[in-house]
Amino acid sequence: MAMTLRLTEEENLRLAQLAQAEGRSKQEVVRLAIADRYQRMQQEEKLGEVLGRVLPKYRGLLDRLGSS
Repeated sequence: MAMTLRLTEEENLRLAQLAQAEGRSKQEVVRLAIADRYQRMQQEEKLGEVLGRVLPKYRGLLDRLGSS
């Protein structure tokens, strides 16, 4: 699906520099940036789920350590 991405001149320059440095097209750099950000979001969500289960289990210990 086609999409128009509107960038400031500075953003476009940065994108062009990234693309040149990586030997990629600007389109590929943007697509990879989206994939990277999506992956980080997924990892953050998983971490949040794990912490939501683990922190209550160790709340008393963490409180005691914090007041030491």
